[in-house]
Amino acid sequence: MTLKSFSQTVIKTNIDTLVPLKVPIAKLVIKDLIKGDGDAVEIKELNKVISLKDEQIGLFKQKDTLKDQKISNLELIITKKDQQFDLERQKSESLLKELKGQRRKTFLYKVGTFVGVVATSALMLK
Repeated sequence: MTLKSFSQTVIKTNIDTLVPLKVPIAKLVIKDLIKGDGDAVEIKELNKVISLKDEQIGLFKQKDTLKDQKISNLELIITKKDQQFDLERQKSESLLKELKGQRRKTFLYKVGTFVGVVATSALMLK
């Protein structure tokens, strides 16, 4: 058995082929690689900002929905209070009419009693 499988020698393949570049072109390649890495990081950060803004917009929409519900509840309360006020006004008008009728009856009873006492007295004195 041979020990080639356990050797630490590097086997050269086509992947390890080097392409020599001139210095100005190599500088441009490095700048492009750095810029590309920076752009990738910037894209990730911008995506995070966009997702946070989307969440913020969702919260604002939820807040608007809650405000609309609160407004509709307050309008309902106002409507119910107006109805309650109208019922109380009708009740007080009804009680005033009843009170006037009762006063009239009481006045007529008093006049009738007075007339009856006077007539009875007049008949007794004759």
